[in-house]
Amino acid sequence: MTTPAEMLHRVPRHPHAWLWVLLLSQALVALAWWQWGWRIGLPLMMATHLVFCWGVLWPQSRFYGPVLTRLPIADKRVWLTIDDGPSDDTLAILDELDAHGAKATFFVVGKRAAARPELVREIARRGHTLGNHSATHPSAWFWMLPPRRMAREIADAQATLQAISGHAPRWFRAVVGMANPFVSAPLRMHGLARVAWNARGFDAVEANAERVVSRIERGLAPGAIVLLHEGARHGRNVETIARLLQRMQLLGYGTVLPEALEAGADPRVPEDSNVPEVPATHSPL
Repeated sequence: MTTPAEMLHRVPRHPHAWLWVLLLSQALVALAWWQWGWRIGLPLMMATHLVFCWGVLWPQSRFYGPVLTRLPIADKRVWLTIDDGPSDDTLAILDELDAHGAKATFFVVGKRAAARPELVREIARRGHTLGNHSATHPSAWFWMLPPRRMAREIADAQATLQAISGHAPRWFRAVVGMANPFVSAPLRMHGLARVAWNARGFDAVEANAERVVSRIERGLAPGAIVLLHEGARHGRNVETIARLLQRMQLLGYGTVLPEALEAGADPRVPEDSNVPEVPATHSPL
């Protein structure tokens, strides 16, 4: 029987399966080209390559391995995830979360965590969780990192966060959400499950808090995973998160961490989700 933890925390089981798919697909392309010529073979080759590119560029794609895109719950609770810290915003964001009784997972960058370990420990002390968001956050080229560099980005961040907090992160978010074929092997090695999102407001680049909250609101639904950021150059992330928490409160939304669902049985989980009931360990907004 599948346990709640296994349903939510899905570590890649076959990290190299994509390679066999690639080899088989290109063998079929070569056969088609030989049988019917370039007019069939070339479009078929392009179509197969597009599938592999889509697996990299679409954050919710499961082509290269499992990725969590929502929590299997039926009531108005969401998972707040905050990327790119720690930063000068961290303490203010923690205060806003405390003021609304909300919990979040902070996907932090290893290099930034090493520079400000007291903030990482404060995140954990206040009852939030930590996620791995790479060691150096190479946003322009993370999607095309080769195997050794990819493994080092994940391993170094994992080691840094474990050394600071005393606990190894269980969740990983790809930089800019894009994960190439070489992500799955290090995730399996470190027992990490990849997390995407289904509600976002582009707050890493958008300075207008109202517009960001409006975009996120369109994606709010039971079990939504909300993507937020801290430390953006425009300096409006704290205001944005404060406004979002206020809006969620008006709409009747609370927050939940996946660890709460893994811990036991939750009567508010849909019957067909196979996730048993857990006691509510969060405070509603």
